[in-house]
Amino acid sequence: MSASRARVVLLKLGYGALFMVVLPVLLVLWAARLDEWVSLPVPATGDATGGAVLAGGALVAAGAALMSAGMLALWRYGGGLPMSAFPPERLVSQGVYRYVADPLYIGAVAIAFGLSVVFASPAGLWIVSPLFALACTAWVMGFERERTRQHFGGVAHPDLRLPSDVDDSPSPWHRAAIYAFVFIPWLVIYLSIEFLGAPAGAPSSSLPIDGRITVMPWTALVYESVYPMVVLAPLFARRQRDLRRFARRGLWAMAVIFPFYLIVPVVFEPRPIPGTGFFPSWLALERSINSPLTAFPAFHVVWACIAASMYSATYRRGQLMWGLALAIGASCATVGIHAIADVVAALFLFPLLARGDDLWAWTRRAAERGANSWREWRVGPVRLMSHGLYIGLAVAVSLPVSIWLGGPDLLWWVFAISLVGAVAAALWAQLVEGSPQLLRPFGYFGGMIGVLLTVAVAAFTDHDAWRLLAATCVTLAFGQGLGRLRCLVNGCCHGAPAPPSVGIAYVHPMPRPTRLANLGGVPIHPTQIYSLLWLLAVGVVLVRLWIVEAPLSFIAGLYFVLVGLGRFVEEHFRGEPQTAVIAGFRMYQWLTLGFVVGGALLTTFETAAAPAPVPLDGRTIVVALLTAVIGIASFGMDVPASNRRFSRLA
Repeated sequence: MSASRARVVLLKLGYGALFMVVLPVLLVLWAARLDEWVSLPVPATGDATGGAVLAGGALVAAGAALMSAGMLALWRYGGGLPMSAFPPERLVSQGVYRYVADPLYIGAVAIAFGLSVVFASPAGLWIVSPLFALACTAWVMGFERERTRQHFGGVAHPDLRLPSDVDDSPSPWHRAAIYAFVFIPWLVIYLSIEFLGAPAGAPSSSLPIDGRITVMPWTALVYESVYPMVVLAPLFARRQRDLRRFARRGLWAMAVIFPFYLIVPVVFEPRPIPGTGFFPSWLALERSINSPLTAFPAFHVVWACIAASMYSATYRRGQLMWGLALAIGASCATVGIHAIADVVAALFLFPLLARGDDLWAWTRRAAERGANSWREWRVGPVRLMSHGLYIGLAVAVSLPVSIWLGGPDLLWWVFAISLVGAVAAALWAQLVEGSPQLLRPFGYFGGMIGVLLTVAVAAFTDHDAWRLLAATCVTLAFGQGLGRLRCLVNGCCHGAPAPPSVGIAYVHPMPRPTRLANLGGVPIHPTQIYSLLWLLAVGVVLVRLWIVEAPLSFIAGLYFVLVGLGRFVEEHFRGEPQTAVIAGFRMYQWLTLGFVVGGALLTTFETAAAPAPVPLDGRTIVVALLTAVIGIASFGMDVPASNRRFSRLA
């Protein structure tokens, strides 16, 4: 065997061992460690019937069968093994791949959830398995899908997929896909949130008017009609376009409402059921599977509106279904399960879901205007650039968040982190991206080195380093997210070419895409907007964890995990020519993998719980404004006529 052949064999063995042995073991150890403090509920495994064990075991068996079918198809039809880095010889669209695009990952995630149920692991069920599913999604979106397209010239299109945006009639597979990819995930997630239950002290959506509404058990007939109305809707769609719109609205509703239930819990305690008999008993059964946590906004009403819009688009008399949808909304109050506010919130949300494409188009146009909004002014040799103001905004908003969460004694440490992080970011970028055109670039990963070094100094001086790190991580999510607006105008962190319906075009001569990357006038991915949205979502999640007093190490570690996964995908859509590609990955994707592993490790440390937030004082506001001014000067002022290092931003 030649040396090169032996090297490939060893790499394949190592790759297989990493994903088949090392990764599963690490996930199990991670869950076992977190189980020492995670107290979330899990299905009871010690009951007489062993229902939870049977359900978990069935999920494990189904996942294993799906993975085995996928491996067999890759070996039989593709002539290779299930390895992204060493793909098979032929693109596989037979066997299980005829029906499902990613059976290996779906099966692996099913096994993770199933084992968590079997062994009653709260961390495995609520933390490790969901993050593993998110990591699989990031891996496919950020690497494997594009690798497959490059290797084979395209990707397989399974039968079980969402319909296209065309007027053709949906196939049975299109209709089945709605049940597989919309209804079943909705049911699983909804019941999971119900199982978690409402947190103590959650605010109520109840208003005085709710007490004046008579509870009428017979209106459960109307309330329950939403189930056949929605479940049968895919069977009545005449056009793929209508069915696709139905699915997309359902998925967007899930993406908005489910996180809201968990992050901003608003509850409504069901009102007493008057009388006895069939309808009161029926209503009591309905209430037994409903939690006060899933009241605001009322998903019942959202689904009724989504279904009514599909019927009305398909049939001339389908407009009548809007009458049923409104009746269902009214019945939410008359059965005593929802408050008026729950229904109103759902009715307000649906138009936003219905105009989702228009909202994205508006966002894209706004991003494009921002991308071409470069303004500059000269004061002697100094140039002032408008986009530096976004850094000032980011600092002015995010720095007080650190102090609100961590306490006023962290103020000067956070100020030091801001300065050291900026200097380290500049030094890092000089080593990685510095050039005659980029004399003062800034690199996020260098900034993180500065953050960690400052936290280490705090630890050596007996300061509460974990509290400082966790508070800094929360504020970094908001600060970096808002700071992406500066990146949008400057053109750094810009995307690769994209379809016109997705991309934005730079025409101003100063941003990097037109000045350095020869992408002027070309639609490119608005990666800065992708990053902004993800980082703000991460920040909200971390604030919620702080409020529920999660361990400081878990908050800090989860920041690195979530930011790492998001950046891994973001890098796939980026188009900066100076970023090196190493062994098939962009350089920063390698660093994000380190973020994910390091963040998971951080969560295993035993630390104190997050303290209660404290009110801000005037000193914090003054220091925040001072730091904002420094940020504006660092990121928005330069000396364009100079060629000295760090002198010029553009």
